[in-house]
Amino acid sequence: MSTSKDPPDAIVLGSGPNGLAAAVTLARKGLSIHVYEGADVPGGGCRTEELTLPGFRHDVCSTVHPLLAASPFFTQTPLEVILKTPPVAFAHPLDGGRAAIVETSVANTATMLGADAAAYRRLFSVPVRDTTKILPSVLAPLLSPPAHPVAMARFGLRGLQPVGLLARRFHSEQAKALLAGLGAHSMRPLGAPGTGAFALLLGMLAHAVGWPVVQGGSSRLADALVAEIEAAGGEIHTGRFVESLDELPPSRVKLLDVTPRQLLDLAGTQLPARYEKAMRRFHYGPGIFKMDWALAGPVPWQAEECRTTPTLHIGGSFQEIARSEAEVAAGRHSEHPFCIAVQPCVLDPTRAPQGKHTFYAYCHVPNGSTLDMSERIEAQIERFAPGFRDLVLARNCISALDTERHNPNYVGGDINSGAATLRQTIFRPIAGLRPYKTPLPGVYLCSSSTPPGGGVHGMCGVGAAKAALRELGI
Repeated sequence: MSTSKDPPDAIVLGSGPNGLAAAVTLARKGLSIHVYEGADVPGGGCRTEELTLPGFRHDVCSTVHPLLAASPFFTQTPLEVILKTPPVAFAHPLDGGRAAIVETSVANTATMLGADAAAYRRLFSVPVRDTTKILPSVLAPLLSPPAHPVAMARFGLRGLQPVGLLARRFHSEQAKALLAGLGAHSMRPLGAPGTGAFALLLGMLAHAVGWPVVQGGSSRLADALVAEIEAAGGEIHTGRFVESLDELPPSRVKLLDVTPRQLLDLAGTQLPARYEKAMRRFHYGPGIFKMDWALAGPVPWQAEECRTTPTLHIGGSFQEIARSEAEVAAGRHSEHPFCIAVQPCVLDPTRAPQGKHTFYAYCHVPNGSTLDMSERIEAQIERFAPGFRDLVLARNCISALDTERHNPNYVGGDINSGAATLRQTIFRPIAGLRPYKTPLPGVYLCSSSTPPGGGVHGMCGVGAAKAALRELGI
C-alpha cells in the first residue's frame, strides 16, 4: 500500500496482464505509477487459488500461454518465471481410444495425419517459418502498416476464411478435428469469417514456441510484473474497487484495464454522446462455464497421447464441435459441449499434493448464462477417459454470470472481453485510428477490449502506454 503523498504521473486501473504491462512500460520511462485493483490480489485472469481443497492450486482463468511465450513484450521482459513447455502442444481425443496431436515439429505432426500430411505441411509450414514476421503485426492494431507485408498478406488471406473452409483441404477425421479445436478458441461459429485466423495463429504458435504453462501457477507471472513495478517505485493498491473516475487522485494520464461497459460506468456523464453511443454498441461474446477438480490421480485418458500434454480439446469430430459452437452462437446450451481442458500437473507437479492432480475444463455458453453445465462437461470427459469421476476428490463450478462477478471485465462470462467478430477484430473497441484514446483528457483504455484483443500477451497495455507516452511527449 502507498505511503507516498505526491500524486503519481500515471494511474493504472485494473491489474490484469494488460494493466500490469502498461504499468511496466510507463515505469521503464521513468514515470511514477500507482495501480488500483478491486480484488484482494493483483493479476486479473492470471490468478492462482485453492479453489477445491488445501494444497490444490488452480488457475482461476488462464493456464496455457503460447502468446506469453511469443509476445514481443514478454520476450523482451526478463521475469522471474519458469515456463514448462511440453513436446506435444495439445491433444484432441477421439472415439475408439484414438487421438490427434500437435507436436513441435510440423513434419512430425503431418506424418501422423497420413493422407493429409502434405495438406497440413502446406497450411502451417510457411506461417511457422514466418512467425517472427507475422506475430508483431498480429499483436498490433490491425490498421498499423505491417513490417513484412507479404508474410502478413499470406496469413491474412487464409485467416479471413472460416475454419470450415480451411478444413475442406483435409480428408481425415483427425486433421479436421485438430483444426476445429483450434478455431473454436474464437468462441465463434466455425463458419464465421475470421475464425481461420485463430486456428492459424494458435497452430503456428504450437509449432513455433509451444503451449507452455507457468511453473507454480499463472499468478507467478502477475507476481513478477508487480515486482518490477514496485522495484521501479510504483505502488499497487489492492482491494480498492473504483466506481467513478472522480475517486482517483490527479495524475497526468490514466490507463483503464476495463471494458467499454465499465468505462461507461466510471465516466458517468463525462463522455461525449457520440462516443458513448459507439461504446454501447460494443458486442460481447459467449460466456464460459468452468469446472475445477482436485483429483486423486491423473486423468485416465484412453488414448496414451493425451496423458503427457497439459492441453486437450474435447468434443469429438469437426461436425460435433461445429454443432456445439453454432448452438451457443444461437443462444442455446449444447447438450454435447466442446470443452477446453487443462491438466497442468503433467508438467508441473507443484500444483497439487504428491501423486494428486488439478484439472479444469470449460465450455462455451450463451452470454450471462446461469445454467449448470457440470453433468454435460463431465460426460464429455468420461467419454474419452472412462473412470474419471472415480478420481474426483472435490470440484468447483462457476457459471458465466459468476465469472463476471469474479472479474467484471468478463462481461456475461466473456473471457475475451469482447466478441471476436470480424468487425471487432479490425476495429476494437470502436472504428477509428486511435483505439486506446478516449475523449477524456489523458484517459486511455488498455484492456482486451482494445487491439489486439484477448490472450495473455500484454500488448493491449503496451499499445495504450505508448499512446499515452506520445501524448506526454516522452
